[in-house]
Amino acid sequence: MYDISVLKIAIIGASGFTGAELLRLCANHPDFSVVVATGETQVGAAVADLYPSLAAYYPNLSYTPTDPIAADGCDVAFLGLPHGASQTLVPDLLDRVGHVVDLAADFRLREADLYPKWYGEDHQVSALLDEAVYGLPELFRSGLPGARLVAVAGCYPTASSLALAPFVRATAVDTAGLVVDAASGVSGAGRSPRSNTTFCAVDEDYMAYSLISHRHTPEIEQVLATRADGTIVDDLSVLFTPHLAPMNRGILATCYARPVSDLDTDGALDLLADAYAGEPFVVVDERSPSTKATLGSNVAHLTARVDPRTGFLVVLCAIDNLVKGASGQAVQCANAALGLDETTGLSTIGLYP
Repeated sequence: MYDISVLKIAIIGASGFTGAELLRLCANHPDFSVVVATGETQVGAAVADLYPSLAAYYPNLSYTPTDPIAADGCDVAFLGLPHGASQTLVPDLLDRVGHVVDLAADFRLREADLYPKWYGEDHQVSALLDEAVYGLPELFRSGLPGARLVAVAGCYPTASSLALAPFVRATAVDTAGLVVDAASGVSGAGRSPRSNTTFCAVDEDYMAYSLISHRHTPEIEQVLATRADGTIVDDLSVLFTPHLAPMNRGILATCYARPVSDLDTDGALDLLADAYAGEPFVVVDERSPSTKATLGSNVAHLTARVDPRTGFLVVLCAIDNLVKGASGQAVQCANAALGLDETTGLSTIGLYP
C-alpha cells in the first residue's frame, strides 16, 4: 500500500495540451505532487508563462529536458508525447518509476504488425505490448490494479467503444460493418501549429478527414472485439470516419449497428444503463449528448435509439477529448493502478456556459 501523502508525479511531455491538462488535474488531486514537468520545445520556460491558467498553482515550476533520469523514484510517470516517442523512453522509465501511464498510441495495439500498417513504422519494443494494460477502466478495469505500464485509450476509441461495447458484449448487434461517425474539437490535433488547424482554417468549417484510413480504426476494432473475459469476437469490423469541428474541446461519436434480435429504444437504453450501472463517469439518459455538457469533466454522456423504420441502432457518446479522452482517463487509470479511488482528483461536473 502506498503512502499517499508523498506520491511523486513526473509528466513527460507537459508542454502540450494533454500535458497542461495533466498539470491542471494533478493540481486538484489530493495525493499527487508534480515534481517533474518536461517539455523539449520549452526547456527553461516557466509553466506559468506558457499556460497562465496554471500560474496560481505552479508559480515556480519550469520545463526541463526529457530525460528518464529526472523521473527517478517517482510513483507515476505520465507520458504526453507524440506517437513513437514513448517507445524509446518506456523501457528505461519502467526501471525508475512505480507506474508508467502513456497517453500515446505506442502500447495500445496488441499486434506489433499493425504499427507499420497504421503508424508507418515498426514497433521498437514490441515485447512490452503484452505487458501493457489498456486504459479504459469501464471496459477493462480488472487489469489496472498494480499495472506497471498502462496504455491510455485514445479519444475517439473511448467515445466509440463506450457507445458500442455493451451491445457487442451482449451479442445484440451484427458485428460486421459497425459504423462510427465522430467529430472532435481542434485541441485533438495538439498544440503545435498546422495549416489546417489555424483559426481561419477551422472557423465556420466542418470537415471529414483521414477517410477510411484513420489510425484509430484498429484500436476501436481491438477494443470492441475484446470481451470482458479477454476472449475475442470474430469477424468484427468498423468503418470509422472522423470529423474536425470548429470548437476547442469535445468529441461526439454517432455509432450505428444492426440489431440481431428484437431491440427497441427502451431496451437499448436499459442495456446501456445496466452495462454502466454504478460507473461514476458515465451518464446514460434519453437526452441527446452534448459536448458542452462534458466540458472539463471526466464524464461520458450516452444515449441510444432504435429506428423502427430502418432497423438501425444508433448510439451516441459525448466526452471532453482532453479529459475522459486523454488526461482525465490517465489520472483515472493511475488511481486504479495505485489502489486509490478512481474518482480522486476528477470532476463529474462540466463547465457551463
